Order: sequence, then structure tokens, then C-alpha cells
Amino acid sequence: MSSTRRAVLGFLLLVPGAARAQAPPVGTEEFGLSPRELVQAVEKVEALISRCMREEGFQYFATDYNTVRAGMTADKRLPGVSEREFISRYGFGLSTLYTGQPPQLSAGYSPARVGLGERNVQYFRGLSAAEQAAYNRALLGEAINVTFATALEAENFSATGGCTRRAIEQVFKPEQLSATYYNPQDALINNDPRMRSALADFAREMRKAGFDYSHPDQVEPDIRARLAALTNGGSILVSAMSEEQKAALKRLQDYEMAVAVKTWRLQEEVLNPVEERIQMEVFSRKVQ
Repeated sequence: MSSTRRAVLGFLLLVPGAARAQAPPVGTEEFGLSPRELVQAVEKVEALISRCMREEGFQYFATDYNTVRAGMTADKRLPGVSEREFISRYGFGLSTLYTGQPPQLSAGYSPARVGLGERNVQYFRGLSAAEQAAYNRALLGEAINVTFATALEAENFSATGGCTRRAIEQVFKPEQLSATYYNPQDALINNDPRMRSALADFAREMRKAGFDYSHPDQVEPDIRARLAALTNGGSILVSAMSEEQKAALKRLQDYEMAVAVKTWRLQEEVLNPVEERIQMEVFSRKVQ
């Protein structure tokens, strides 16, 4: 669920006279959770990650909800740069800001590093290079840039691994672990005839621009998959790439920039106004 949609829904639930006695059919947070359920889920997952990492022979400090949330909201954000400006400069920030470094060693943009918390980052930096590699295999599995916070923000746990995955499996429902999971709040909105019409317009305009996507939610996962294929799951440093790999990365970066800007513009002009109208009708009806 987009941050814009969460903000709108949060506002509607506070509107005087809105149907607060008639709660929304699902929660307004990620994976259809209520705010309280999300906090509880984060705390449970973090505690389980900490326990699992101890069993693997490493220290992991369970991160509090505010830190995980900070990692989630750091997506497409830099100090003094709006999301619109970020998109115009870096696309989604996936291939365009890729370095191949573990998130804990990143000095620049890294929602993954933010969500891990400073104590865990400092612990990691005190390990040897071999220990760091073993630590991230234990914590994250193969995709070292897919942390709990970044996967939670994307509402896609399919690429998580290691202790993070094992913890998530104990807290979230099986259907929420699938790459095909769709937030019930999003499904409710997308099934509205007005949104289906808007999505048809989106798909048509994307095809005109040379992109084969029927929904904006398909775009970032596709870029992530292409980047993972090119970088062996994010394990190849840019500095260690062959000239052929660097050329392929540059092509992907150019593609990401173009598709991100186009997707953002269509979301702003075509989809978001429709979403907001549907939200106002569904979530702010007065109790009869």
C-alpha cells in the first residue's frame, strides 16, 4: 500500500462523523493489518530474528517498531528531496543506486540499513569480512538488500531469507508470504469499476511508451528481478563487474529511470485521483 493511500485512510478514520462504529473491512496498514497489529507483528518478528541469530552464533539486537518504520518510510526518500524529485533523479533507486555493498556498509541511500538499526550496523562493521558474509547469510539469506523493513514496505516477503524469513513465517499467514499476495485493501479498490477503467488507461499509456505493464505494482518487482539476475542476487560489487556487466547495468539503469518517471506521472494524473474518490466513498460513509 502506498504511503499516500495510508495517509488518506488514516485521515478518514479520524474524520468526525465518519463511520468509526463501522470499521473498515481490513486494516489500513501493510498486509491489511491495523496499526496495532502491525506494531505487534514487527515486535514479534524482531524478537524471533534475535533469537535465531543467537542460535547461528551472532548478536542481533531486536529493532523497535519506530526504527523498522523509519526504514520503511526511507524508501525513495533523501534529506531535502521529495519523492517526486527522487524519482526524477534516481528512478526507484534500485539499479540506479546499486553498489553491491552490504546495506550495513552503505554510506549513502539505504532504507535497508536504516531499518536494521544503528546497533546492528555497528556490530556488523566490527566483524571481519568473512564474518560479515556469514552474518548476512544467516540474517538475510541470498538477497542481502532485502531486509524485514524493505520487504514489509513493499508488501512482498518472497525474496526474504535466513533468520528474517524464518521469523516472518512464524508471524505472518502463509498467503502473505507468497509473491502473488495482494493487500485486501488494494484488491477492494482495484475491483471498483472506476479503478479498472483507470488501470486500462494506465496500461494503454505504458504500452505507448514501450512498457508492458498493466498495473504500477508490477514495475518495481520487475526491476528488482532484473537487477537480481544481473548481480547474482545483489552479491556482485559494481567495482568487480566486467565491462559487459557494467554495460548491462547501465542499460537497466536507463530503463529504470524511464519507466519510473512514466509510472509516477500516470499514478499522479490517472490513478491517484480515482483512488482517493473511492477511499472517500468506502471509508467515510456515515452510519445510517
